[in-house]
Amino acid sequence: MKANLSVTTSLPSTFRHRDFLAFHQRDKTELAEKVDGNLLRKGMLIDGIPCCLSLALNDNNARLELDADAVTSPLDNASLTALLAHMLGLDQDIDTFESQYHSHPDISRLLAHHSGLRIPQTVTPFEAITWAITGQLISVEAAVSIRRRLIETTGKPHSSGIWCSPDASMLASTDIETYRGCGYSNSKATTIQRVAQMLVNDELDLSLSADPFAVSRDLLAIKGVGPWTVSYTLLRGFSYLDGSLHGDVAVRRNLQRLLGCDEKPSEKETQAWLKSFSPWRALVAAHLWAMQSEQGY
Repeated sequence: MKANLSVTTSLPSTFRHRDFLAFHQRDKTELAEKVDGNLLRKGMLIDGIPCCLSLALNDNNARLELDADAVTSPLDNASLTALLAHMLGLDQDIDTFESQYHSHPDISRLLAHHSGLRIPQTVTPFEAITWAITGQLISVEAAVSIRRRLIETTGKPHSSGIWCSPDASMLASTDIETYRGCGYSNSKATTIQRVAQMLVNDELDLSLSADPFAVSRDLLAIKGVGPWTVSYTLLRGFSYLDGSLHGDVAVRRNLQRLLGCDEKPSEKETQAWLKSFSPWRALVAAHLWAMQSEQGY
């Protein structure tokens, strides 16, 4: 027998379906995420159980179904409803942000072109930091390829055939040579392994209820985790919209386009420009990504 559970939530009228689906279409092989029309199917390990999450978007609502390879579901209705809202980024107060800056001389054009933009979330913060470390200083395409090989090597298949990304327990026990065989540098492999081991040993709290400032402090203390990795993890894993992504190449490149500068702003100049938008710095960065979305994370 298999456990099945489904929940539904309403969507705001401004919800951007395409943004959410595109976020899950980065790997064209569809190993662990498959998009068919307005339906996303994603494999995940939940409490070690291979699960397929099927998220269907309609005009006014979204439905999430959990198909677990177990007799008992690892989530109850309340937890699945919270997961649905989390994945969609429905807790992000973008209306206040857009109301405050709709006439801003620099970003009003961004808001006009991408009204309603919100940040789709990874299923877990651990998924977000694994992606962030993988993507450090390389192209999106390269990061997607390396991530795919890691899933193929260390993940588990769901009975439907979709693959589930490895969880912290699996990556904590994965040896460095296996990471290297997937395309990771020694430093990235060591960092992911260390983060996973800290989670398994309860030395690190990446629960959704964790305080972002505490998460930032604890992550920055780990060798191989810098400000960009922390800000990206908080943005994609916790819906925290005030991380400063001033070191992001795509952010700096598109800021140059936005401001009409002759040269790409330095990290320090980008940091100073973003600072004026606190507590929305990461959301502004996401609007800059959207200027040339295929080049951003």
